[in-house]
Amino acid sequence: MKNATEPEVMGFWMSVNSSERPDVYSKVSESGSAVSDRTPLLGNGSVQTRATGASFASSVFNLMNAVMGSGILGLAYAMASTGIVGFCILLVLVSSLAVYSIHLLLKLCDQTGINSYEELGEKALKKPGKVLVGLVILIQNIGAMSSYLFILKSELPAAISSFLNTEYAGNAWYEDGRLLLIIITVCVVVPLAMLPKIGFLGYTSSLAFIFMLYFTVVVVVKKWSIPCPLPHNVTMLSDFKKISNVSDSECTPKLFILTVKSAYAIPTLAFSFLCHTAILPIYSELERPTKARMQKVANISIGLSFLLYFTSALFGYLTFYGHVASELLLGYGRYLPRDIMVMTVRLAILVSVVLTVPLIHFPARKAVMILLYGGRHFSWLTHIVSALIILSVVLMLAIFVPDIRNVFGVVGSTMSSCLLFVFPGIFYLKISSQPLKSADSIGAMFLVVFGLIMGVTSLSVIILSWVFSS
Repeated sequence: MKNATEPEVMGFWMSVNSSERPDVYSKVSESGSAVSDRTPLLGNGSVQTRATGASFASSVFNLMNAVMGSGILGLAYAMASTGIVGFCILLVLVSSLAVYSIHLLLKLCDQTGINSYEELGEKALKKPGKVLVGLVILIQNIGAMSSYLFILKSELPAAISSFLNTEYAGNAWYEDGRLLLIIITVCVVVPLAMLPKIGFLGYTSSLAFIFMLYFTVVVVVKKWSIPCPLPHNVTMLSDFKKISNVSDSECTPKLFILTVKSAYAIPTLAFSFLCHTAILPIYSELERPTKARMQKVANISIGLSFLLYFTSALFGYLTFYGHVASELLLGYGRYLPRDIMVMTVRLAILVSVVLTVPLIHFPARKAVMILLYGGRHFSWLTHIVSALIILSVVLMLAIFVPDIRNVFGVVGSTMSSCLLFVFPGIFYLKISSQPLKSADSIGAMFLVVFGLIMGVTSLSVIILSWVFSS
């Protein structure tokens, strides 16, 4: 792409963000202050010189933290529902499409100078597009944050009790999941969510990645600690005579499985690779931001996530085979209740979940501020108020909704397919000047069709399973 001259770039920024004064950004950059959520960074492919920016490594960790979350706990169950070969095909397909949809978003960002998912929606579909994208991002991220905090509320009391070696501690305060949830939200989540720039979360994201890596190592190591067939007496794993009366066929891995449960695999994988709401904020804060540099960040992040996903899913499946729990740690907690590595990895996953919530909160807050306040300049008052309202809603859902898995299963399957596949494809077809016969246009059409089929199918299966189970 031919580089634009400086006057052309400045004129382009003013046309895209007409409410922004052209001298605001330069003043902020010279002073080294934080850039607001809506500060334009990219100008038709040219790179803006800044005083500060997130490092390449920090951006990789942030994006990996956006990719990886509690979804890693359900991938072994997805493999048990599809078989090893079937799971590998789906894993490669979904991860490849995720990388490709990121490529389309970055290409549009480079062409238009827009660094916001919501503003891409406005560029493609006018005002309704902006509102639609903002609402989808908000619903998706509130659902994800609520599900993470719900896991924390359910698992943290048991994790603390296992470390204290007390099965019946009475009415100890640490056995109240709601109280623990409020304490952690106020003391950890809220301060991290108040940070004005997503790049600051790189340090916590690197810690979350280390915990995910530790989880994968434990899954691999503990494959040889649990016998197959699974024992009747789960407290005496060393007594190999006390095993279930099942044939050894249950200990034979299945290469390909096609059942009703297989339909849940694609939404699970799509949710596990959804990071698109964080792509553009991370891009806008990347040091020396270029499309090629950000694409490299995305490729490394999704590549490393792919390896951890596949390894943990494979060895988790080869440990429990057809008896894999929908949440992998539940199986280890049952058969190895006092194992030190299992207890520590359980706590590590919970810490990782806590550190992921502020990162998911960032795009949700950004969507609210863009929808409600448009192109106004950064304000600490609106920043804090928006953050507190979102986190209050998330906290209330996690505390008072007794079972949110099915509700957010529907929201996740539909919203994730839109953000991961449908929106990037539609935006590219509407904004890009490429002919319909070009490779990227054909790929964009495939993304839209695949996303719609996946969303409708998964939603139908979930609804039918509710009907028949009731």
